[in-house]
Amino acid sequence: MIHELVSAANGILWGKLMVWLLLGTGIFYSIRLGLPQIRHFGHMFKVMFSGRTSAEGGITPFQALCTGLAAQVGTGNLAGVATALVSGGPGAIFWMWITALVGMATIFGEATLAQVFRVKSEDGTYRGGPAYYLEKGLGQKWMGVLFAFSIIVAMAFIFNAVQCNSIAAGLRGAFNLNEVYVAGATIVMTALVIFGGLRRIAHVAEIVVPLMAGLYILGSLVVVVTHISEIPAVFSLIFKSAFGAKQVAGGVLGHTVAMAFRYGVSRGLFSNEAGMGSTPNAHATADVKHPARQGFTAMLGVFVDTILICTATAAIILLSGTLDSGKTGVELTQIAIGATLGAWGPTFIAVALMFFAWTSILGNYYYGESNLMYIFPNCGKGGLAIYRVMVLGMLMFGATSSVPFVWELADFFNGIMALLNLIGILLLSGIVVKMMDDYESQIKSGIDDPVIDRKAFSQYYKG
Repeated sequence: MIHELVSAANGILWGKLMVWLLLGTGIFYSIRLGLPQIRHFGHMFKVMFSGRTSAEGGITPFQALCTGLAAQVGTGNLAGVATALVSGGPGAIFWMWITALVGMATIFGEATLAQVFRVKSEDGTYRGGPAYYLEKGLGQKWMGVLFAFSIIVAMAFIFNAVQCNSIAAGLRGAFNLNEVYVAGATIVMTALVIFGGLRRIAHVAEIVVPLMAGLYILGSLVVVVTHISEIPAVFSLIFKSAFGAKQVAGGVLGHTVAMAFRYGVSRGLFSNEAGMGSTPNAHATADVKHPARQGFTAMLGVFVDTILICTATAAIILLSGTLDSGKTGVELTQIAIGATLGAWGPTFIAVALMFFAWTSILGNYYYGESNLMYIFPNCGKGGLAIYRVMVLGMLMFGATSSVPFVWELADFFNGIMALLNLIGILLLSGIVVKMMDDYESQIKSGIDDPVIDRKAFSQYYKG
């Protein structure tokens, strides 16, 4: 009975309602902020390259970006893209791009609000995110508590179990390793990082995330260069398939515009997480002088996740000629890599998947910790230790189990947190506009690194 109720709720949450809410919020923010993803495209990179130091000894903007990307870049970049191509055709990639474009405006709003309403921890680092701006910005503590509980259950526990399951499955397929041994190694590696707190998580993310993303993009570039003559045809196929029913893969598969739109938008939204309420927890931790500055860094995260990494996966699959193989998910990506890079391709994917999934575990863990501290600010080291052990236990559960109802619960709580977050950022959009206006006015006056005037925004600025 409960399973059926949760499934029905997910059908409503993750049907047309959530897709249109997420997409609509991105369009709303794009218009209200004057297309910041286009006007300030170059500024995103300038902010990133100048954000490698922390004035207060906390987390740098770059480390916050990498912590957010650690959770953003995961199995969806490998399996999700393949599923979108199989179900929606090449045109789905175009709609993934569009989703990322509008999502960049959404995540600007999320990161800016997370900065405005964050709080300082005893160790000098910051905590913030939707739970904090739902309470402090909207004055709705019950929404903050419900969001915090939902993200702990969905991401820190269940989604982390899913990520460990992916690691175990990938390494079993590539190296015939036992799931229990893989889970044990993953638990040890994760424990060494998370028991060091936010600074250690951020430091590891700062090293591993750029490395893994860079290597994966480099591998895809090798595929592109060796198939350079086919690139124009691939892009032509993507655009044509996005706007008209086209047959692909030798006429074996046919897709409509509606299918391309549906799967491209849904996979794009779930991949970059713009509007979902997860990444603001990471961006709240950055030491910046103006809230809007981290908004630009957050936009870059969506660009890297979807425009670069998801496109890399799409290029590999479309250039390999394996789209009509009957495979989907990670399995399709593996055979595509094998067809383009040779016998070591599947091993390359297994290793990439391992790092993508492991860094997601670290990012998801921190989202849970931040929200645990929101609900129980005085839980102390003992409470955190219990939480960490529970997270590690879920990794073993995920690697050795497959319980559909558990994943249904994850989708349900993920939907709740996304819905609450969207309500929050839409109602608080006026604050984001004021922050953007203040930031831009300082830039225009010649200030390279704008500073927020807390007295001028004392009515709601709590950072």
